[in-house]
Amino acid sequence: MQLQNVIIAHKAGDRSSKNLAEKAAKQLEQRGCHVMMGPSGAKDNPYPVFLASTSKPIDLAIVLGGDGTALTAARQLSPDGIPILAINAGGHLGFLTEPLELFNIDAPIDGETVWERLTTDRYAIERRMMLQAHIYDGDDRNAEPDSEKFLALNDMCIKPAAADRMITSILEVEIDGEIIDQYQGDGLLVSTPTGSTCYNVSANGPIVHSGMAAMTIAPICPLSLSSRPIVIPPGSTVSIWPLGDYELNTKLWNDGVLATSIWPGQRVDVQMADAQAKFIILRDNYSYYQTLREKLLWAGSRIRYEHHHTRN
Repeated sequence: MQLQNVIIAHKAGDRSSKNLAEKAAKQLEQRGCHVMMGPSGAKDNPYPVFLASTSKPIDLAIVLGGDGTALTAARQLSPDGIPILAINAGGHLGFLTEPLELFNIDAPIDGETVWERLTTDRYAIERRMMLQAHIYDGDDRNAEPDSEKFLALNDMCIKPAAADRMITSILEVEIDGEIIDQYQGDGLLVSTPTGSTCYNVSANGPIVHSGMAAMTIAPICPLSLSSRPIVIPPGSTVSIWPLGDYELNTKLWNDGVLATSIWPGQRVDVQMADAQAKFIILRDNYSYYQTLREKLLWAGSRIRYEHHHTRN
């Protein structure tokens, strides 16, 4: 990897991640790298300015924060194929991030700093499936969308929102034009394998390995016990129709961020996105199952033993 043009985004409002970003930027600039740095948060989106400020390819995005900061980077940078090094600095669970100790910009590990590892290609890249959604008017399958394209790494969520009460929604779902069910409840989730361990698993959806290409559909707190999650192929188109929403409360959310309102007669089409998120893996012993054990506090994260299975 050539470290010539690098983005550094740090978690907005977090002093420790900002200090680390400033130190990393200074070291990269001493190496002759052009660095663009700024905060990323609910009210701060530095990426449009970053992307518009340079005509040269961006080699790397360093994201210092938690999973939310990494999700924002993935939505903004995946269309341009920019690899993301997400470091858990000021975050909590850290499903998508590398441990902070591996971002060793000062003290070498095994004789190398993180800059040497990156410039000598001693890392792996994990590509993760994403979702895209458009809003359409009516049932015309050849019509132009009424909205921009919305991207998500975790999930697309269709649910109502109101300031004064909790609203039950009625959502009719089609897969590739065929009606599947009408869900009544708090809403509906369409998730990627990456997002299967987020809101989806809280809604009793299945955990899907991040190396797979698939979509899960999970109702959120359905009123019917027969409403169950389903896993579908990645080439499917999921169409969601809000029914009976006379007060215009139904919204589309991508990765927990409000995307747009959905008007009566409109549908949301969710598909696998054209782009993939590219995350840099620094851990030599990276294991998806170890991540599940540690982040979800499964018993395997506490029990340490050596198995001695033999074949007769």
